[in-house]
Formats: sequence, C-alpha cells, structure tokens
Amino acid sequence: MKVDKEKVVAVSYELEVEGKIADKAVAEAPLEYIHGTGMLLPKFESALAGKVAGDSFEFTLTPEEGYGTYNPGYLARIPIEAFQVDGKLATELLQAGRMLPMLNSEGQVVRGVIVEVGEKDVTMDFNHPMAGKTLHFTGKVEAVRDATEKELKEGLHGEYLPPEEGCGGCHGGCHRGCHDEGECHKGDCDGDCGCEGGCDCK
Repeated sequence: MKVDKEKVVAVSYELEVEGKIADKAVAEAPLEYIHGTGMLLPKFESALAGKVAGDSFEFTLTPEEGYGTYNPGYLARIPIEAFQVDGKLATELLQAGRMLPMLNSEGQVVRGVIVEVGEKDVTMDFNHPMAGKTLHFTGKVEAVRDATEKELKEGLHGEYLPPEEGCGGCHGGCHRGCHDEGECHKGDCDGDCGCEGGCDCK
C-alpha cells in the first residue's frame, strides 16, 4: 500500500538542524499521521507520497519550506502582570529560555519562548523554534494503512473533536504526534504543556 491521501502513515525519522539531531522518532514509537490532512508540513508529506512500508527517505527543507524565516516582529513585550496566577506572580515560570503557551488576541493558543524578564515586562519570542532553520530529514516508512471512518472524522488523537470532547479542551489543537520541541508537524498544545501563565488549555 502506497502513501496517499487518507492513509495512516507511520514513520521513524531523525531531524538534523545545524549539524545536530533536533528531533527524532524511533521505529518502536513512530510518528503517525493521516496523509493529506495538513497534520505535517506540506513538503514533508509530498516527499513521502507514493512510498511504501520499508522505503527509506532523505530530504532537506529550506526555511521557507519548513517553518518560515525568522521574523523580528514576533518579539513581544508583555506586561509582567499577565503572568500572575491567582493574584500572585508565577516567578517559577519566568525563566529565560522557557517555552510557555499563551493566548493571543483571537483566543488561540500560541507558544513563545521567554527571552528576557524585566521588572515591568517580559520579552517573548513567538517565532517557531525552527524558524529560519534548514531542516534535514532522514528516515523510514514503517507502516501504511487505510484510515478508519472514525479516524477521518475525529483524527488519530481526537484533534478534530470540539474542545469539550477532545484532548483536555486545548482548543482542539492537541495531538500526540509531537516529539520534543522540534516537531515536524503542526500543533499548539501537547497536553503536557504546563498551562499556567495565560494559557487557557486546562
């Protein structure tokens, strides 16, 4: 069976960025996705199209094909009061380099990295961690099967369900296909994000 639209595909892979392994999924715990539904980067999916179980792959994505170029406009200063929990400043969260889920003006969950903590505000970077990076993937197609009607309707991990039915109510954006911070697919919250400090996915 070939990788095609509405097939459930399982892959093991390594993602190399700037000479280091940034992300991986092993054969015993592969990344699974439904092909053609936008769960992964479009160029990632197109590179796997037509392959069968047992086929290996290797390809490189430019920043434009991956997570885009780095945008300085995605740096934001947020009043430190926004990081209060029950009226108290969540100082344990305010550490440079820490990634936090936040709510944007549309009520969507977005992830940002704390760059600097000041007395009055916190500078956060909302660029994707892989923005501006060239992504080199190597891996193997472990399995290909037809998606069930339930999976096509609800998603592999309930990501298409309404918040009250899905994974913890995280705006329907939760799915367990991610591996660490360099995930090669789209998703807002992995269900273990520690949703304090302005995140509404409780």
